[in-house]
Amino acid sequence: MAGRESWHIKGELLLSCNCTVFCPCVLSLGKHPPTEGYCQTWGGIRIDDGKFGEVNLSGLALGLVIEIPGQMSRGNWSAGVFIDNAADVYQVKALTRIMSGQAGGTTHLLSILVGRFLGVWQDDVKYEVDGDIRRFSIPKIIDGEIVPVPGKSPGQHTTIEGSQYWIGPKIIVAQAQKSRFRFQGRNWDFKGRSAEICPLDWHGP
Repeated sequence: MAGRESWHIKGELLLSCNCTVFCPCVLSLGKHPPTEGYCQTWGGIRIDDGKFGEVNLSGLALGLVIEIPGQMSRGNWSAGVFIDNAADVYQVKALTRIMSGQAGGTTHLLSILVGRFLGVWQDDVKYEVDGDIRRFSIPKIIDGEIVPVPGKSPGQHTTIEGSQYWIGPKIIVAQAQKSRFRFQGRNWDFKGRSAEICPLDWHGP
């Protein structure tokens, strides 16, 4: 599978992290450290429409684990990916190239900032939408429930729009109602802490 296949992913991403208030990395574009001085985060991706070359990625879900020792822009990240059990070997290879940054394009930044790629695992990854609530789960690893921070008007969310944030120009400011992560010695609980929901439109190379 060529490393520079044309690819795209459209869908949604959510992140839940250890910041006590909304992630300063988003607002500062990585120039300000996380509120705790370091970042621990898990995330989920729902692919509504996706393709890597001729490989169809639509309908799959991914989980992420990321650790950043200081300012986001300084790199030295550790990161790993959980891929839906429904994915076949070609889809796993395609998503591994995209999420490691090797495929170029939107996620190329990951190939620069991630110093330690923890691995790729397949599991029962679920990304569910219930009105405004996003639920994300991987059995015995992630149990999350993320809700947008209400805006001024009924039904409105607090958002950041027109941003240069690499994930996407629109970020819905959110909070974790439930956020447990247990994996390879990590035992995190980020209930009540910062979260974000971002529409995705990634592509490459």
